[in-house]
Amino acid sequence: MTLPVQVDAEPRSITAELAAWPARRWLFAIGTAVATVLVVGIPTDLIPNPVFGRDIPPTAWSWPVLILTAVLAGMVAATYVARKDTPDRERGGKLGAAGAFMTFFAVGCPVCNKLVLLALGYTGALQFFAPVQPFLAVGSIVLLAAALIVRVRRERSCPVPA
Repeated sequence: MTLPVQVDAEPRSITAELAAWPARRWLFAIGTAVATVLVVGIPTDLIPNPVFGRDIPPTAWSWPVLILTAVLAGMVAATYVARKDTPDRERGGKLGAAGAFMTFFAVGCPVCNKLVLLALGYTGALQFFAPVQPFLAVGSIVLLAAALIVRVRRERSCPVPA
């Protein structure tokens, strides 16, 4: 059984939609953000640990990118938490997953990544991959922001009959 879709006369802004989120969505967003920081920060050694290491110190923008990515990833993940006032329908979209995945490469050590080392070698990783990392960081943030905007806007849209 599906609930009737409530369509607003005027579409609400993104901030108005976010303000209407229930507490469980915000808790899920916070939990996902913390998990994202840990899942990306530990293997890239932004969070010092005895298992992983870095040959090259992190860049000045690594932590801000990781935190912004974590916040956006948490909010995108929270859009998958069902609300009582909206029907459960197909929830497509790969932008958020691609954005979160790109962050791992953006903030990681360019010569510690085995895939990059195999493809480019040590010198190639420093000469070719390291300069691309800031663009990967911006791309990951843009993808996550786009995913969030699309998901929040689509949530209250009227479904088209098949």
